[in-house]
Amino acid sequence: MSESFPERPPHNTRKARFAIVASQYNSVFVNAMVAHAKAELAEIYPNAEVAVYEVPGAFEIPVVVQEVSGSPIDAVIALGVIIRGATMHADLIGRAVTDALQQIALKNRTPVIHEVLLVGNEEQARQRCVEEKMNRGTEAARSAARMAEVMNGLQGGD
Repeated sequence: MSESFPERPPHNTRKARFAIVASQYNSVFVNAMVAHAKAELAEIYPNAEVAVYEVPGAFEIPVVVQEVSGSPIDAVIALGVIIRGATMHADLIGRAVTDALQQIALKNRTPVIHEVLLVGNEEQARQRCVEEKMNRGTEAARSAARMAEVMNGLQGGD
């Protein structure tokens, strides 16, 4: 696990729009990331609108990301947890989701923050999703905030 964690971006009062697309599968872990992401966005962007869309599993995340990223939005955060098992299924899902999210971001020119985690076991998921120190929901919110400002600057915003 990376020990590098981005600093919190500066407080921003601009009215921004974010979407979180979250898998319901492995919900204990994903719900914790969603809570951390929402709390962090509220700290950085107190005037932001944050919509949360729940989907059954990680494989369903890209279709909803595609839909919401086609509307005026500053960034989309994709959150999910895939835990490896005895077959290659988890790796196949992880690769498909990763490839789809990248293509959607490029096609729609919308930042898509990819925190659909592929982990080896529940302990790794707990460390990354539930604990405070290196929470990937917090990290995703910080990345979304930074990308929202980069894109806003490129598009001539304030």
